[in-house]
Amino acid sequence: MTEFAIPAPDGQRAPKISFEFFPPKTAEMERSLWETINRLAPLAPSFVSVTYGAGGSTRERTHATIARILAETSLTPAAHLTCVGAARGEIDDIVDRYHEIGVRHIVALRGDPATGIGTAYVAHPDGYRTSPELVEGIKKRHPDIEVSVSAYPEKHPEARDFDADIDTLKAKVDAGASRAITQVFFDNDLYFRYLDRVRARGIEIPIVPGIMPMHNFKQARNFVTRAGTTVPDWLAQQFEGLDDDAETRKLVAATVAAGQVHKLAKHGVDTFHFYTMNRADLVFAIAHLLGIRPKNAAKAA
Repeated sequence: MTEFAIPAPDGQRAPKISFEFFPPKTAEMERSLWETINRLAPLAPSFVSVTYGAGGSTRERTHATIARILAETSLTPAAHLTCVGAARGEIDDIVDRYHEIGVRHIVALRGDPATGIGTAYVAHPDGYRTSPELVEGIKKRHPDIEVSVSAYPEKHPEARDFDADIDTLKAKVDAGASRAITQVFFDNDLYFRYLDRVRARGIEIPIVPGIMPMHNFKQARNFVTRAGTTVPDWLAQQFEGLDDDAETRKLVAATVAAGQVHKLAKHGVDTFHFYTMNRADLVFAIAHLLGIRPKNAAKAA
């Protein structure tokens, strides 16, 4: 048994997991996504989420992916939805369409500015202006839809300070959110300090850690730092000299992510959300090290 193996004690359940995918742009990417879904489905995740591109740019592809998951698998899909670039009526119609096909879980986000991360956010003049407004709108139309939201262990980049950021989370909970999924983080102390702040404010919903295995370190670092995540020097050092060695990068990435979830689990965390980047290999291995084994949970897709 490796030091990372975390078998569930007798009588206790293994950790709960969920996965994030993004909608494919090409036929080849769609084949790859469905290979990933078929590989991960037997791990019986609590749900799988499908992202929604900036400004709603992947709206129809997100819907098509969600619909296919519902039709061809036994997985529970969660559709991402943002406020960006659409009037309330358009967003309400999207929610109604999801509800009609059987979606009962939405990940509600304000969304990045249509002009790109780091630029000023401008709400649609006739749209939902904030994520708490979006959560409230979803719950008013369809109270049976579960709503998850985002959380930021290092503070949202646009928030004035931590107190203001947690005010926003509290508003989302008050509007009806029942789960928060964190932005990627690599220092577990950040997560636990954030959890202490959140609980001190009386926020009791699950704060699920978002875990990203670094398949390609340079690309992943550029992506997460633009969203406000700190990449520690020690982590960068693990990937030094591996730019042209994909196989070793994969092993290092699996080891780093497995170490992170192992330490979180040792401190009582029992739920994890994996940003898969539409790849199954590292996530499957990490789930295995968490003591999660395949089940006959999915129909053939």
